Amino acid sequence: MARTKDPAVGSLLIERAAHMLRTREPVTLRSLVAGTGVSTMAVYTYFGGMDGLWKALRQEGFTRLAGRLAAVAATDDPVRDLAALGAAYLSNALDSPDLYRVMFDTTFELQDAAAADETLHRLVGTVERAKSTGRFRDDVDPLELATQSWTIGHGLASLVATGPLPRRTLAHGVPLLTALFISAGDSPDACRRSVEDGWRGHWGDA
Repeated sequence: MARTKDPAVGSLLIERAAHMLRTREPVTLRSLVAGTGVSTMAVYTYFGGMDGLWKALRQEGFTRLAGRLAAVAATDDPVRDLAALGAAYLSNALDSPDLYRVMFDTTFELQDAAAADETLHRLVGTVERAKSTGRFRDDVDPLELATQSWTIGHGLASLVATGPLPRRTLAHGVPLLTALFISAGDSPDACRRSVEDGWRGHWGDA
């Protein structure tokens, strides 16, 4: 009878590999399991080998991001929701900086690229809601604006979660997103209030 896999072991190996990549330690079968209490065979049991581990590692980053974005409840203010999604994106990066670094490394394949795309589609759908309520102009391309919003979040995350700048740098998200959404047609006063509500409702004064 086959033994049931323990999800905790798979998670342990994923976290260990992400940390080793971040600290630039050589990742081999032996170095990966050293000090974990599991054997090298666990890598084959849970991932089919090292190639499978790399795929699972990158996928895990997007899985956690998707879960964090899904936890952001939609309100009747889509501009506020866009800012809240940006804050959730950054929160995910700060909570899992090792995985965040790996999830955008395209030298590793994804197990399910469509699932990763859903994280961007969540933003696209929110932009579409902002258009339908008259906050954004009719000629705004939802995918383009969602990508621009993502770029702001990714830049801040890269500089704070995995880069040299202090946490207070996150405060720049408010004026950056406000300027972007005003350029999409939102009124300055309403936009500022919405972005501050969505962003600072998550980060406080950050």
